[in-house]
Amino acid sequence: MQNICARGIYLSLQHGTSKSCRILHHYHGGYRSVRKCHQISPCGFINRHFKPKIIPAASVLPASFRSTLNCVRTYSQANKKTQAQSTIDEEEIDKFRALSERWWDEIGEFQALHTLNDLRVPLIRDAALSGRDHRDERLALKMGPSPLKETLILDVGSGGGILAEPLARLGATVIGIDATEENIPIAQTHASHDPEIRTRLKYIHGTTDDLVATEAGMFDVVVASEVLEHVSDVGQLVSTCVDLVRPGGSVIFTTINKTWISYMLAVVGAEDIFRVVPSGTHDWEKFIPPEDLERILEQCGCEVKLVSGMLYNPLTHHWSWTDIESCNYALHAIKPEKQTTERGEPEEQVEDVTDSSTEKR
Repeated sequence: MQNICARGIYLSLQHGTSKSCRILHHYHGGYRSVRKCHQISPCGFINRHFKPKIIPAASVLPASFRSTLNCVRTYSQANKKTQAQSTIDEEEIDKFRALSERWWDEIGEFQALHTLNDLRVPLIRDAALSGRDHRDERLALKMGPSPLKETLILDVGSGGGILAEPLARLGATVIGIDATEENIPIAQTHASHDPEIRTRLKYIHGTTDDLVATEAGMFDVVVASEVLEHVSDVGQLVSTCVDLVRPGGSVIFTTINKTWISYMLAVVGAEDIFRVVPSGTHDWEKFIPPEDLERILEQCGCEVKLVSGMLYNPLTHHWSWTDIESCNYALHAIKPEKQTTERGEPEEQVEDVTDSSTEKR
């Protein structure tokens, strides 16, 4: 088994009979410097049939997490009616409102999202771990069955909790936020049946625009999976996601490229031929190329670490990683520890240069 290893990110990506991935080390003005590094890592093994193991909830959450959950709980109670924000598309909200009671039908309209967890849960796990000190790879083994313990994750567009629950089972404290009000009680009810995760899992009705006013820089990881193609302003959503993650934290997106292949697969194939999703679920005009998403993130000061294609087989209902990004793809970026100028230079360095030049004069 070969794994991809680069700067603390460990992924096992399958493409045909080999395993491969695109790791982005540099991206300047559209130029990509891509390197493949194959190593074996104790935290990098990804089984295509990955099923997160249920782990006991911690009896006492860290103080910082309890504080955040209390803030979110207060926010949720004070904002039961959320005003429409710039990223909300009311037509998209109506679509998911009609499907709200089917989230946990694993062979229904959301079957592809359930099986997508085989890829995105390990991706999020490894991205979160990359933000820690992994100079000693044995640290991953010491973490045991709760590798995401003491990790605070925001799941944007959490729906019925399909992604939030397995992340909580890996030890993370997860806040799910969704603009469709009907999704919240469904997600809460489903989580309440599992006492091992319900203390680490909270859902609120709202948008990232609402949350950023009080929770900016609070989260270790912010995830927006299969969300960008359903909002009216991609740039605004990406910007608020970056604002919500802490310096050095990760932002992760999975979405759909805007190509003729994505139209044939995600619209014609998925909706009209194989009926993977209801007709009208996707609007091809809202799809976003990875290059555009990377540019938005770089404008927000983030460094893109990984872009990889994802391929869905409608016959087997399984996902696999691929080098081809023509349809579905995943992207992982890091928010820098220090803010940078438009030139990409640290602000403190710019001030030092200005001071030194003044002294010479």
